[in-house]
Amino acid sequence: MRIRCLFICASMLALAAVPAADPITFEEIAGQAGVRFVSNNSATPLKQQPEGIIAGVAVLDYDGDGYLDLYFVNGAGMPSLAKQGDIHKNRLFHNNGNLTFTDVTDRAGVGGTGYGMGVAVGDYDNDGRPDLYVANVNGNILYHNNGDGTFTDVTKRSGTSGGLYNGKKMWSVAAAWVDYNNDGLLDLFISNYCQWDPANGPECKANGQVVYCNPRHYKPLPHTLYRNNGNGTFTDVSEQTGLSKFPGRGMGVSIGDYDGDGFTDIFVANDDAPFQLFHNIGGKRFEEVAAAAGVAFPENGNVISGMGCDFRDVFNKGTPSLWVTAIEKESFPLFLNSGKGDFIDKTSASGLAMQTYEMSGWSNAIVDLDNDGWKDLAVARSNVQENIGMLSPRQYEEPNAIFRNLGNGKFQNAGATAGPDFQKPAGHRGMAVGDLDNDGRMDLVINVLNGPAKVFHNTTQNSNHWILLKLAGIKSNRMGVGAKIRVTTPDGLTQWNHVTTSTGFASSSDSRVHFGLGAVGSIKEIEVAWPSGVKQVLRHVKADRVLTISEPVR
Repeated sequence: MRIRCLFICASMLALAAVPAADPITFEEIAGQAGVRFVSNNSATPLKQQPEGIIAGVAVLDYDGDGYLDLYFVNGAGMPSLAKQGDIHKNRLFHNNGNLTFTDVTDRAGVGGTGYGMGVAVGDYDNDGRPDLYVANVNGNILYHNNGDGTFTDVTKRSGTSGGLYNGKKMWSVAAAWVDYNNDGLLDLFISNYCQWDPANGPECKANGQVVYCNPRHYKPLPHTLYRNNGNGTFTDVSEQTGLSKFPGRGMGVSIGDYDGDGFTDIFVANDDAPFQLFHNIGGKRFEEVAAAAGVAFPENGNVISGMGCDFRDVFNKGTPSLWVTAIEKESFPLFLNSGKGDFIDKTSASGLAMQTYEMSGWSNAIVDLDNDGWKDLAVARSNVQENIGMLSPRQYEEPNAIFRNLGNGKFQNAGATAGPDFQKPAGHRGMAVGDLDNDGRMDLVINVLNGPAKVFHNTTQNSNHWILLKLAGIKSNRMGVGAKIRVTTPDGLTQWNHVTTSTGFASSSDSRVHFGLGAVGSIKEIEVAWPSGVKQVLRHVKADRVLTISEPVR
C-alpha cells in the first residue's frame, strides 16, 4: 500500500509540474441552436432494467451538404414491450450550416418504433449516403437513406431485426459497422446485453429502496454479426464466425486493427463481465483473445461495469489502444497497445486511476480537443442509480470530464476549466463527437436521460492548426471504414488514426478523421492504408480544411 501511495504521489507531482496551456473550453448551445430533445425512459416504480440505460446519439451528414446532423435515440412505453406501449420518437435534427438545427424527424421518417438503446451510422450499400441502424430492446431497425431527405425502414427485407436466443429477439445495446472480410461491403456487429423478461424480472432493493438490479441477476447473451450480401440483404454469421460461443453483457463496442494484420478487430465493453476482444482471423472467423491480450480485466484483476469504449492510438505510437468507462470505485481503464499483439494497463501510470476513481462514466471518446497533436479523453458522466442520493452521499447527476493529454504518457483532468456549461451535472448517457461547424474544433453532443440534450460547441482559443479527412472508397467500402491513416508534419510529429463511426456508449461519431497539427500549418505526408490493401500517399498538404481523399483505382 505504501508503494502504491508513493507512486500516486509522484504521479500527481509530475502532473502538477507540466506547464499550463490554453484551456479546452465549451459552450452549451442546444437551446439557442434549436435542438430540443428529452429522452424518455417511461420510468416505472419497478425500475425495470432497460430504464436506466438509454440512450445513444449520432452525428452524420445525412443529406451530403457538408454539415453534421444529429440523431437522438429515445425510449418507449413500459413495462410490456410486447405490446409496444407508448412510443417516444427518436429525433433527427438537420444542421442549417450556422450552428442552428431544424427538427426533420417526421419528413425523414426515422422516428422509431421500439424501446431505443443505440445507433450506428454506415453506408451499407455504397451509394454515398449514410444509413442508420437503431439498436433496441425489442426489434432493431435499419433505415436506408433514400438521398432525398427521407429514409425507408428496410429491416424486414434486409433481415437485420436482431439476433435470436432461444427463439426470442436479444436485447441489443450498441452496434458497429465494420467490413470484417474486406470485401468492400460494410457488415454489422451488434452487442447484446442480457436475458431480461419484462413480465418476470427480479425486484432489487437497497436500504429498502427499489433500485436497478445488478447485471449479475441476468444471464449474458452472445453478440450478433450480420454479413452484407451486397444486394440489400444480410446473413447472420454469428455461429459461422465463432462469435456465438462467447456470451457477454455487451454495452459499448469499438473497432480497430490492433495487431496490424489488415483485418479489423472488435472490442466489447461488457457490464460486470470480462471485456471481450475478438481477433479477426483473415476475415473468416474470430477468436476471443481478451485474456491473452491483457484487456479482459483492469489492473486489479476484477470485472468492472464496462460502459463505453474507444479504440484509437492515444499516444502516437502507431497502434490503437483502448479506453473504457465504468462506475464509481472502479476507475476508467486505459490499455496501451504494446505493438506486439498485447496491451499494457496504463491506468495508474497515466494518472487516470485516481482521477477517475470517484467518477461514473457512460459514453467516451479519444479525440484531440485543442488541436495540439495529442488526443485527449472526453467522458459523459452520471451515476446508474437515479436514487443514489437516498442510498449514499453520492449524487446521480454528475458533470462531464475532460482529461488533457500532456504528451508524456499522462493525463490531467481539465473539466474544471472547460467552462460553466460543461460543469453542470446531469444524467448524461450517449455522446458523439464531430465538428459541427467545420471550424476544426471537435464538438460534443450528449443525450441526457429524462433531461434536455446538450450540444457542446468547442470554443477553445489557440492558434493550433488542424485537418479533417473524408475518405471515399472505391474498391474499399465507400465510407472507408477501417482505413488507417498516418499524418506526418514538418516538425517531425507523426500521428495515426483510422476511420470508424462506432465510439463510446451506444453512439456514432463523425466518420471524417480529425488530426490536430499544433503550430504547424502544413502536412509533410499523409499515408492512407485502405481496407482493399491499396496504399496511398499525399505530400505537402495544406492544413485548416476538410479534405476529401478518394481511393485510387489500380
